[in-house]
Amino acid sequence: MKKYQTIEYEEKESIFTIFLNRPEVHNAFNDIVISELTACFDEVGKMENVRVVVLRGRGKSFCAGADLNYMKGIAQFGYRENFEDGKRLANLFETVYSCPKPTIAVVHGAAFGGANGLLAACDIVIAEENTTFAFSEVKIGISPATIGPYVLKRIGEYGGKELMMTGKRFKGKEAEKFGLVNKSVSNSELETVFEEYIKQFMTAAPKAVEATKEMINKIVENKLENPMEYTADLIAKLRAADEGQEGMAAFLEKRRPGWVK
Repeated sequence: MKKYQTIEYEEKESIFTIFLNRPEVHNAFNDIVISELTACFDEVGKMENVRVVVLRGRGKSFCAGADLNYMKGIAQFGYRENFEDGKRLANLFETVYSCPKPTIAVVHGAAFGGANGLLAACDIVIAEENTTFAFSEVKIGISPATIGPYVLKRIGEYGGKELMMTGKRFKGKEAEKFGLVNKSVSNSELETVFEEYIKQFMTAAPKAVEATKEMINKIVENKLENPMEYTADLIAKLRAADEGQEGMAAFLEKRRPGWVK
């Protein structure tokens, strides 16, 4: 994988961590960040040795939304340029959401605007309880449009109306109440909770996890013409596959399956 300008990554024991790495501007978005995150998530999704993808931010914040200089530039755009820019941003969130690997966002400091699209597109979100969240777009006369599909899957219609239409600021515990994050914990607990999620994924069969994520996405997005046939086919294939055979044998023999680390 190539070296990037605005993000860093590290791989350790099948865990691939992507760091937003613009701490001097609280990891704010610009066109380079959008392009590099999209490329990185696309590539890591194809890596056979990776079992979990983690997204974090360097410095004091997870992500403060759009970069000021980036906003100055897009303020001069016409409709066509804004449409193309919006598609690039929407493609980023869809790439994160559709990554075949399980994804975990670890959030701290601030998550404003489009940052909430990033975390909402991940499967699991853990937030430090003093993190400040805001769908701040309406405060500057625009809409959280491209992040909407992913945020609303998490928090629903009326939660979305409250948070996205008011643009109010709220903290981690309220984000947990709305369902925007899975867990909101103290700073001292953050890494412990994160490691517990990693431990759970490391005891689950990698291909079964990927197949389950794909199934959930297809069901939620109403992409199945015949859910009964799809799900019966899936379970039959998984039972006959190497992981299914190993998992059932391990269960019957009262031992750990080979994928457990």
